[in-house]
Amino acid sequence: MTARTVLIATSNPGKLRDFAGAAAAYAITIAGIPGFSSLPPVVEDGTTFEANARKKAEAYSLAAPGELVLADDSGLEIDALGGAPGIHSARYAAEEPHAAESNTDDEANNARVLRELGNVPHEDRAARFVCVIAVAKDGRTLQTFRGTAEGVILEAPRGQHGFGYDPLFYFPQIGKTFAELSAEEKAQYSHRGAAFRMFLSWYQQQA
Repeated sequence: MTARTVLIATSNPGKLRDFAGAAAAYAITIAGIPGFSSLPPVVEDGTTFEANARKKAEAYSLAAPGELVLADDSGLEIDALGGAPGIHSARYAAEEPHAAESNTDDEANNARVLRELGNVPHEDRAARFVCVIAVAKDGRTLQTFRGTAEGVILEAPRGQHGFGYDPLFYFPQIGKTFAELSAEEKAQYSHRGAAFRMFLSWYQQQA
């Protein structure tokens, strides 16, 4: 591995695209951990985004000795739903999201959000994406970085890009949903892009 490659602990192609988009301007290569799919999954039973990110980064960094490994935990917080789906964002369509052992389908998750918001008016559909990135080496967290993006949940999905709740997440600053942006555009505005830029600033100081 060169000094300009960063390993990401995820098998989610959408997350890898997001990180690659954020790293493009910095001449840094994003790569998954070799053999990641064969590693035992980490149980995400933390009560915060940071706890889950740290747990994943520390566990997966043991599979890449001596390397910096990034893991993130992220999700959508909707004010009208008391901050839900929150840390259960990827499993929200499950009957008991907190007990689900695997992620549920993006479309099903989006459908549940729309169903629960029901007749909530546009002005009361404020939401934010939150991302916490943890960077670890040899089983120890070195630093964490938190990024957010404030937006509004639409009444129907828009856009063909992105993943997760991106088609519902309208970003007033640019008048588009995150699913209407390229990976590079999304990196400029997204919670993951914000957290990753904080990591990059830290990373460049380590060199």
